[in-house]
Amino acid sequence: MKALISVDMEGISGIVHSSETNPERYDYQRGRELMTAEANAVIAGVLDAEPTADVLVADAHGTFRNLLPEQLDRRARLVRGKPRALNMLAGLDAETDAALFVGYHVRAGEGPGVLAHTMNGEILDVRVAGRSLGEIGLNAAMAGHLGVPVVLLSGDDAACAEAADLIPGTVTVPVKEALGMAAAVTLHPEEARDRLRRAAADAVSRRTEIPPLVLTGPVEVEVDLAGAHTIDLATLVPGVSRTAGARTVAFTVPDYGTAYRLILLLAQLATIRPA
Repeated sequence: MKALISVDMEGISGIVHSSETNPERYDYQRGRELMTAEANAVIAGVLDAEPTADVLVADAHGTFRNLLPEQLDRRARLVRGKPRALNMLAGLDAETDAALFVGYHVRAGEGPGVLAHTMNGEILDVRVAGRSLGEIGLNAAMAGHLGVPVVLLSGDDAACAEAADLIPGTVTVPVKEALGMAAAVTLHPEEARDRLRRAAADAVSRRTEIPPLVLTGPVEVEVDLAGAHTIDLATLVPGVSRTAGARTVAFTVPDYGTAYRLILLLAQLATIRPA
């Protein structure tokens, strides 16, 4: 049995502010330790259910260099650094039996949700076949494209609700109740880890009961971008065009795997500043 655990940071118990998720801020080291501990709880849960499982952990926040390798459960392998194929899902393939999303957050424009966004502050919205998707939906659909179910998601209550709506049957673990963009009522970290371990074991045991999120092609995508210069760059990509909306670009591709890669490219272009 092969499992991929994708670990973001904003949805970790106890974390409510960018000072805890930004490498340049004073409380980042504490955030890294909390993130690594929750990853370990999920690794332990997977191995409780499947002692011989091959467990791959994808560091999926910001620089992709947040999890502390020396503190990570030695029974798992760690994917870190960027750029890399499949971004937050690096290591996922068609041989993977289950994906688990840890520390995820609600999409941009939704809330209340702790540190809500979609990929970065320059992406205002992504709509696939008219449906607004954030990192939860975009990544779940990429897993589904490869036939892999997302069996568990943890984060605040808003993120869990978003996951439950998109992926019926997935196990959700709300580790905090969002009060706003930078405020929440959180579980004690040790309580959150206990719940995550139990939930991961349950989720992996029920993996055949949870269907993958599959979006069939052709796939129509619209992306709302904050910066006019990003729209200028985006339209240099073959097949991407402006729409009637002042901030929107659109494209249609044969399958979701291609759509996902194009969305990742647009997100990267959005980080480029005018010279």
